[in-house]
Amino acid sequence: MELFDSLGLDGSYIVLGIVVALLLIFIIQIIVLVKQSKLKKKYNTFMEGSDGKTLESTILNRFKEVDQLKEDAKSMKDSIHRITENLLNTYQKCSIVKYDAFKEMGGKLSFSLCLLDDNNSGFIITSMHSSREGCYTYIKEIIKGESFVLLSEEEKQVLSEAKNKKNYFE
Repeated sequence: MELFDSLGLDGSYIVLGIVVALLLIFIIQIIVLVKQSKLKKKYNTFMEGSDGKTLESTILNRFKEVDQLKEDAKSMKDSIHRITENLLNTYQKCSIVKYDAFKEMGGKLSFSLCLLDDNNSGFIITSMHSSREGCYTYIKEIIKGESFVLLSEEEKQVLSEAKNKKNYFE
């Protein structure tokens, strides 16, 4: 006690602090024992009724299922890749413009339709309707967004609109 007195500490406070610390340690010990007991019960329930061989076969079956799922996922990934490649070659950008080709009273029965794939290649179909002369239909090939044949204003408009459309993957 002389040591505590020389430091200016009261021995009763030190003893009280040690008792409180021991009490906290005792409470923590009880909590740990309860958690351990619950974990042991779960372990026994898991192992109950199954010998090592049964448990081993269950685990091996799960590994086989995981391997099968991996194979299936790879197969689906390959299929999706093939579908994606095919979609890029389909006509996915389209536009249509209706107009009155001959400025007649017949209405807007003429049209230009543009269909393009991902590379902006495809065609423009133009149908010009006249109430006096009938209907004329033309098709013009588009390669990489360009036509090697002179385009009318409506065809230029429909080509521009189709090129500006987004494809499926953007």
